[in-house]
Amino acid sequence: MLYAEKLKYVFYVIFHPADGFWDLKREKRGSLSAALTFVALTVLTLGIEKLNTAFLFNENRISEVNVMVDVITVLLVFTLWCVANWCTTSLMDGKGRMKDIFTAIGYALFPIILIRLPLVLVSFCITAEEGAFYYIFGFIAYAWTAILIFMGTMMTHEYSLGKTVFTCIITVLGMGIILFIGLLFFNVISEIIVFVSTIYKEVRFR
Repeated sequence: MLYAEKLKYVFYVIFHPADGFWDLKREKRGSLSAALTFVALTVLTLGIEKLNTAFLFNENRISEVNVMVDVITVLLVFTLWCVANWCTTSLMDGKGRMKDIFTAIGYALFPIILIRLPLVLVSFCITAEEGAFYYIFGFIAYAWTAILIFMGTMMTHEYSLGKTVFTCIITVLGMGIILFIGLLFFNVISEIIVFVSTIYKEVRFR
C-alpha cells in the first residue's frame, strides 16, 4: 500500500475499530510512519488549539503557553503508554510487538485531530450560550480516542474484554513506575554531576 492509502485507512479504523485494528496488524493496512504522522498532527493540533482558540473558550494565557512543553508532554505520554503496555503485555501473553503497539496507538489519536482542530475555527463562530456544544464535542474527541486505544489494545494483543481492562489499568500504573524511575535516575545523575564538579573545583583551586 502507498503511504497516502495507509493514511486514508485511519477513517476505516476509527469507524470500524474491531476490524480496523485487526487488519492494521494482520493485513498490514497501516504503517508505523503513518502512525507517527498522526502523533505529529496531534501535537500540532493541541498546539494550535492552545494558541488560536477564541478567547471566550481559551482557558490558557497566550503569554504563558510554552509550546515545547506541550510537545514534550504529548510525546512523553504517548511513549510511556506504548513502552508500559509492551512491558505489561510481554508478561501476559500479548501478541503485539512494540511496532504494533506504536502503530495502533498512533491511529487511535486521530479523533483528536478530526474534531478538535475544526473546533478552533468553530470557537470564533459561536457565542457563550452555544459553548456547551463546543465542550461536548471536545469531550467526544478524547472519549473516542480512549475507546480506540482500548480497542487497539484488545485487537493487537488478542485479549478478551476483561483482560484488556486489566491490562490498561496495569499499563497506567506501569507508566507511573517508569516515570518515577526515570525522574529518580536523572536526580541521581544530577547529584553525581554536582559532586564531581565540586571535587574538581576543590582540587583545581587548591
